[in-house]
Amino acid sequence: MSWEHPSDKQQTEADFDAEYEARLAEAQRRAGGQGRNDVVDYLSVRAANDRLREAGVEWLMEVFAALAGAANRAGASVTSSRTEGSRFRVGNSTMVGPQLTLRLGVRALTIEAGWPRAPRDGIVRGGGLACARVSHFGNTKAGEELLLVQKGDADARWLIVEETGGRADFLAERARRHLDRLLG
Repeated sequence: MSWEHPSDKQQTEADFDAEYEARLAEAQRRAGGQGRNDVVDYLSVRAANDRLREAGVEWLMEVFAALAGAANRAGASVTSSRTEGSRFRVGNSTMVGPQLTLRLGVRALTIEAGWPRAPRDGIVRGGGLACARVSHFGNTKAGEELLLVQKGDADARWLIVEETGGRADFLAERARRHLDRLLG
């Protein structure tokens, strides 16, 4: 048994994604060569869903980062930090993806978005592709949970999952309200 330094085991999210895509392509090639069109179709849908997830998560992060940048150009002093491969719980499942934290003094606005990456991580409930959480340090009631759902064949949108079970579109204006709360 050999001992490995913990940093030797850590992969960046980009490395993980590149390896995942390579393995997915190889699995599709092998399945196609064996006449397993059902597996090829499944893997094609999986790859398309992953592209929607990545685009949806990146859109969410970019909206908040752009709003913080605009606030800073107007005189605010918002600092930001982004962590890749963050893990957060939604129900009994674990989501994996980026975490963006915007700070102003002791106030903090945290945006986490991702999806389960391994079978042990669980599933995204509610027919979603990914989940996100917007939270305000010290004010849990101001936070929201979001669900990324497919919209048509090649697009997705974020929905706010309300406590009543209802859903409403999460648009950039809603993100602005969260940033305004941070600035307020």
